[in-house]
Amino acid sequence: MNKMLRDPNRMKEQAVEAPDRVSAVYLSEVLSDLDEGADFLSRLNERDLATVRSAGSVVRFGKGEGVFFQGDRHSGIWLIEKGTVRTFYAGPSGREITLALWTRGHFVGGPEIFGGGTHMWSADAQEEVELLYLTGARIRQLIDTMPSFAICIINGLVAKGKCYSALVQMLGTRSVTERLAQLLIILADTHGRSEGNRLVIEKKITHEHLAAIVGSTRQWVTMTLDKFQKKGLISVSRNKLSVENYELLHGLAT
Repeated sequence: MNKMLRDPNRMKEQAVEAPDRVSAVYLSEVLSDLDEGADFLSRLNERDLATVRSAGSVVRFGKGEGVFFQGDRHSGIWLIEKGTVRTFYAGPSGREITLALWTRGHFVGGPEIFGGGTHMWSADAQEEVELLYLTGARIRQLIDTMPSFAICIINGLVAKGKCYSALVQMLGTRSVTERLAQLLIILADTHGRSEGNRLVIEKKITHEHLAAIVGSTRQWVTMTLDKFQKKGLISVSRNKLSVENYELLHGLAT
């Protein structure tokens, strides 16, 4: 088992030390891997990075606007330069499950980076976002002329594959209660601010959002959060969710 999972005190300490760190969020047992892929372009030098930027076009979306939609034809990828983009799948009944919340440095729109085929899920802006859009044709051109960019794309796709593998493992092997506890641990680790002995989750996230990530209903999440609160694991107010007992909540998750 990953060392960080064996040491909840270390995880709490890291959350307190880096309260302003903005990380991607998705269900995963290994919290240290959450933001893997955010630096997939880091191997590029300034000249190559400028070449990539000049090949794309900057696009902006307001909160709630769709970036691409399930069933649409693949046309390229979007590099996130500002804000948070959610990827989600909608079943035939219309019920949605959130796959991940992606932040600056990540990209969305794969896996068919060269275009063609159809999107298997959708993406929307969770706040005002700024993205760099690269068409499939531009990506192919960059790969043909810039081997370092090809390696960057491979690394980015590997990170995405690990993300969705982690999600499938969580959905297939953990109860929904364990998934909710783990999600709260993830949010505390990535968006937690120390306030006395508690960790205040600064990211605004509704019960409906939590339900869409863990694969449940808003009503179930509300009832389960109430149970967690009665056990002293968390505290919930109208505008704030805090982790009161990190170690016990972590134990419930694992």
